[in-house]
Amino acid sequence: MIKILPIQPHQVPAAKQVISAVAQRIFEPDKSPQEFEEILADEHELVDVDDFEQVYCAPHGLFLVVLDDDKVVGTGAIKPLAVEIAELKRLWLLEEYHGQGIGYCVVMRLFEFARQQGYKKIRLQTDTIQIRALSFYKRLGFVEIPSYQYNEYDDVSMEFILQP
Repeated sequence: MIKILPIQPHQVPAAKQVISAVAQRIFEPDKSPQEFEEILADEHELVDVDDFEQVYCAPHGLFLVVLDDDKVVGTGAIKPLAVEIAELKRLWLLEEYHGQGIGYCVVMRLFEFARQQGYKKIRLQTDTIQIRALSFYKRLGFVEIPSYQYNEYDDVSMEFILQP
């Protein structure tokens, strides 16, 4: 049974493993999952997940995990970017769970949270290599905007206007 809940500290390693596993298949398919995890660790790429309580803490942020029974199979988070703007982060779902509406449910939960916090816009950054993610975001209503912050890995910035 699929559940979407706020992350708990003991779920951090599993959440990082999901993020790493999905990203490895997209960005470094020739590397082993272990090699890719080492690269992420060396680059401190997942430090925000380690520090989720600081980075995504309530009342202004939220980090969710998708659970299949008790197994973490996906993640999604939102954090403050500016007074009325939140940033969508860490939206990852194991491939075998794609196409079931789970990602949509995660985003809708995050949008509802953002509305409750008074955010008017949601922004995100991603990479053009993430064709499936770009298509998903466009179907949700995100539109491309000029880059809103430097990120050496992500070359696409998008925005969604929240309706009350």
